Amino acid sequence: MKLSRTFWRLSTVILTALVTLAGPRGSAGSTMAVKEPANGDLFTAFVSVLRHPRCMNCHSRGDFPRQGDDGHPHTMNVRRGTDGRGVTAEKCSTCHQDQNLSGSHLPPGAPNWGLPPATTPMIWEGLSDAQLCRSIKDPKQNRNRTIDQLVEHLTEDKLVMWGWNPGEGRTAIPMPHEEFVTRVKEWRAAGAPCPN
Repeated sequence: MKLSRTFWRLSTVILTALVTLAGPRGSAGSTMAVKEPANGDLFTAFVSVLRHPRCMNCHSRGDFPRQGDDGHPHTMNVRRGTDGRGVTAEKCSTCHQDQNLSGSHLPPGAPNWGLPPATTPMIWEGLSDAQLCRSIKDPKQNRNRTIDQLVEHLTEDKLVMWGWNPGEGRTAIPMPHEEFVTRVKEWRAAGAPCPN
């Protein structure tokens, strides 16, 4: 009994000392990091990339791709098709090769160029940050990807990475790719929390 009281007092003294050393939460003089509960700020730190025209032109409403920073409908009247690669003679690969063509405003390219398939169109247009976060995590909406597979897609897929090298006459995603990768991986490490 005496040993447990001594242990309890010692624990209280140590805990009090640690709280005192840490200082108020967020104060400049804190000597200890106080881990905040996971929240949606980690997602909103990189959601601007998902909302950039390089991403939104393929993740917008309708069964057709969009073009340009203004998101106008594709000038060739291309349609999604069941696999997301176009219909009949208007296949994405007719114009879009595995890399950008040289010259201003010529067809951009990356491996597997196309829209998401009709079964999982992954339409993000009009969604709040919270809705967008939940939709990209939902296997029914993200082509049955786990969080790790989703992170791999967002950070390593050559079609996604094209947004940072979109070819002449197009605005690249302004957040550096390395920063985007870091933020996405921090979000995953925190349990991929969504905003409220």
